[in-house]
Amino acid sequence: MIRRFVLLALLAMLSWTFAAAADDAGGFFDPSLGDFKGELAAAAKGGKLGVLLMFEAEGCPYCRRMKEQVLNRADVQNYFRRHFAIFSVDVVGSVVVTDFAGRSVTEKEFARAQRVRGTPTFVFVGVDDREMARYVGATRDVREFMELGRFVAEGHWRKKDFTQFYRNTQSEGRKP
Repeated sequence: MIRRFVLLALLAMLSWTFAAAADDAGGFFDPSLGDFKGELAAAAKGGKLGVLLMFEAEGCPYCRRMKEQVLNRADVQNYFRRHFAIFSVDVVGSVVVTDFAGRSVTEKEFARAQRVRGTPTFVFVGVDDREMARYVGATRDVREFMELGRFVAEGHWRKKDFTQFYRNTQSEGRKP
């Protein structure tokens, strides 16, 4: 009887630990009223380069992995929040948001209009309303995600694609 209680207690602690790791990723995202046109203007006013949208879906294992292993880290949160306003968009959501053109649409319609086909999809939109970069899927690790941020923040997206950029940083032995 005591063994069963101890086992149940351990399982409960593990589930709380995993939930807490995913919750810590909540610090990655800015609070939003769903007005992306307004969020873009606020980002410009705040001296940021633009917005980063993470299109995700509940139950997506790759979204969960990103939240538990990458987005919950303080160094990642600090770097990305310094350069971008960051928001989550549910690709199957029915919450009404305002898109970059000022139209009211559901999150699902917004995701479709942004040509999101898989989750997670990270879309960087500049304060000029121009898409700077897009990354589909989970990154391999924290280093790759940080290099993605640097790729956009330093303007490398204007000259080459992320695959070329990341390959060059690996061959140079650059540390994140």
